Order: sequence, then structure tokens, then C-alpha cells
Amino acid sequence: MQLIEFFAPHFQFVSDPTAWVALLTLVVLEIVLGIDNLIFISILTNKLPEAQRARARRLGISAALVMRLVLLATISVIVQLTMPVFTAFGHGFSWRDLILIAGGLFLVWKATKEIHHSVDPDDHRDTMLGETLQIGLAGAILQILLLDLVFSIDSIITAVGMTDEIAIMYIAVIVAVSVMMLAAGPLADFIAKNPSIVMLALGFLLMIGMTLIADGMGYHVPKGYIYAAMGFSALVEGLNMLARQRRKAKSGDGH
Repeated sequence: MQLIEFFAPHFQFVSDPTAWVALLTLVVLEIVLGIDNLIFISILTNKLPEAQRARARRLGISAALVMRLVLLATISVIVQLTMPVFTAFGHGFSWRDLILIAGGLFLVWKATKEIHHSVDPDDHRDTMLGETLQIGLAGAILQILLLDLVFSIDSIITAVGMTDEIAIMYIAVIVAVSVMMLAAGPLADFIAKNPSIVMLALGFLLMIGMTLIADGMGYHVPKGYIYAAMGFSALVEGLNMLARQRRKAKSGDGH
């Protein structure tokens, strides 16, 4: 009974139609924001031995859920991350800005290294961190956690800007991460089976990384433009894949 009395004030929104609209909007927004994270996880886990890939994806996405729920519990601290801590080049940098810039630089570095490896697979030199390009399970989880932190903070700050209801934020985050968990396997398999998609996805990561850096520097790029560009590129690549399949089928019929 006491437990019900504790949670009851947080679920008063169920009788408010506008709150349900906010919940639906936030769920969709959180799922869209999770695409960036999902692409990174898919590319990274595909470099692991096949037996470890599903486990790494589950651990990485579960860590994302835990991290976002913990951040929601400390929401008053997260909101303060947007307060400027110093000023440079006429822009007040907050902790959020610094985290976005660091995450963007990491994504740009990671995507560049992976593109270089894809273009020149015979180059087996160590990376800047002194690790070989063939990462282990622990290394993959660590890198996923680093990006989870960046995307989680951005996700939570977005949620705060959408609604004041903490229950709506929790529900939206749980639903969005659950969708990520379901989509991770099929997306990773699709990327693994289509080598040209890997380069496209790495290009997406480069663009996302540069967007994070620009956002941290105070130059906000509307997410709609980014996802429209990604969607258009994916459509063109889909048409290329269809054309290749048709040519392959035609050449097969010819023989």
C-alpha cells in the first residue's frame, strides 16, 4: 500500500491526453536518437568473433539502459551540465558541450580508423591506443560504454526539454532501449552481409561525430537535416543493392 502511495503521484499523467501525446512523441524521439548508438554498436560488435557478438550487443545496450535510468535519477545534476563553466572564442562551454566534443572526436577517430582499415585491409598497424584493430570483448564493451555515456546525456537532456513528468521520461527511455535491443541483431547481421553498407554506416558515424563536435562548439545542426541525409543516402544505397542483385540475376540467367 505504501509503495502504491509512493508511485501514485508520478502516474497522475495517465488521465491527461496531452501527457500521452508527449509520451508517444518522446518514445519516437528517443528511438530516433538511439539510431546513432545502434549503428556504432553494430559496426563495433561485428569485429568480434561471431560467438561473442550477440553477448556484446546485449551487454552494451543493457549498459545504455542502466546508464540512462541512473542519469534520470540524478536529473537535477544533469540539468546543471548545461550551465557554462568557462568561456572561449565567445562561447560559454558547459560540461555537456565538453562531453559532446569528446564523444564527437572519438567517433570521428574511430570511423576514420575503420574506413582506413576497410580501404586498406592489409594494414595491420596498431591504433593510437596501442591496440590492434581486432578488438576483444572487454575493449568493445568499454568503447560502447564511452559512446553510451555521450548519447545518454544528450538523450536525457532532450527528454527534460520535452516534459516535466519523470515517469514519462522513464517509460520513454525503457521502450526506446527495448526497441534498440530487438533491432540490434538484425541490423548487425544486415551490415555484416552487405560490405557496402559498412562504408555507408561509417560515413554516418563520421557525420554524427562532426555534428556532436559542432553542437558542443555552439553550432546546433537540426537533427532533422542529419536524419534526412542519412535516409536519402540509405535509399540510394538500397537502389544500388537492388540494381546489383538484378544484374547478378540477369547474368545468371544468361548462362
